[in-house]
Amino acid sequence: MENDQELEATLARIRHFQAQLRHLRKTETNPTNYRLSSSGFIAETDRMQLEVREYLSALPSQMESSA
Repeated sequence: MENDQELEATLARIRHFQAQLRHLRKTETNPTNYRLSSSGFIAETDRMQLEVREYLSALPSQMESSA
């Protein structure tokens, strides 16, 4: 992630995945199927949240010097 525009896109994607998970929790009745279906969304959400945290933990000047 290199700028605030990418930050906003990532946050929107996280919200979309969370909405998909909420829907899946309401519609999937089999615990095994839910776990298999949700695990990819959860893993990707975790990965994106880590990117957001790393982006927000550095000042813009710090990011420019590390690029």
